[in-house]
Amino acid sequence: MSATKYEIVDFAALAGVPCPCGTARRAFGETADYPATIHMTEISADAQLHYHKRLTETYYFLECGEDAKMQLDDEIVPVKAGMCVRIPSGVRHRALGKMRILNIVIPKFDPADEWMD
Repeated sequence: MSATKYEIVDFAALAGVPCPCGTARRAFGETADYPATIHMTEISADAQLHYHKRLTETYYFLECGEDAKMQLDDEIVPVKAGMCVRIPSGVRHRALGKMRILNIVIPKFDPADEWMD
């Protein structure tokens, strides 16, 4: 028998976990040969301002309310479905408004690397 060379994740089957951004469903955390985690995150209200010391996040906006924005350090940036933003470590950030995002986190997500001011 050959080992499976791929992995399929159904985000709807994953349990949601509270996070500063809303509720995240996290995939590939236990996959040893994959360097990242991918999160489907629902943001129903303004998220809590936070940053990471090691992690880089990439948000791909799947759905957004008309007034959706991102706070990136001291700048407020309007966002819409189809846009993508890379958030390097050290950048304070939060989502403003209702949205659903795909978040690619490199290296793998570590809850100990969420920092609030």
